[in-house]
Amino acid sequence: QVQLVESGGGLVQAGGSLRLSCAASGRTFSSYGMGWFRQAPGKGREFVAHITWTSRVYYSDSVKGRFTISRDNAKKMVYLQMNSLKPEDTALYYCAGGRSPFYEIPKNYDSWGQGTQVTVSS
Repeated sequence: QVQLVESGGGLVQAGGSLRLSCAASGRTFSSYGMGWFRQAPGKGREFVAHITWTSRVYYSDSVKGRFTISRDNAKKMVYLQMNSLKPEDTALYYCAGGRSPFYEIPKNYDSWGQGTQVTVSS
């Protein structure tokens, strides 16, 4: 497993941008696929984006073209650049690590951060 700590959340107006960061510790980080999920109040945990250990990327339809996931294995960091934010992007955002190819399913990740809140005002 890897240990994960997210940062970078905050309050932003619709149309604005935020960059989330996820700091990882553990020697196996470079071999992990890394994902971002989000959870709004009263809703389940929703897949946002995934980057494989070879840096292949995948996005949910709701964020494709607006969000960009990236990683820096030397720094053990994962990033989520969020542009053109909408009020419906408001949620607690989680970073997760795992080795399953089924990256959209939360239970396939074995490491999770504590989450960082993103609030988009209209």
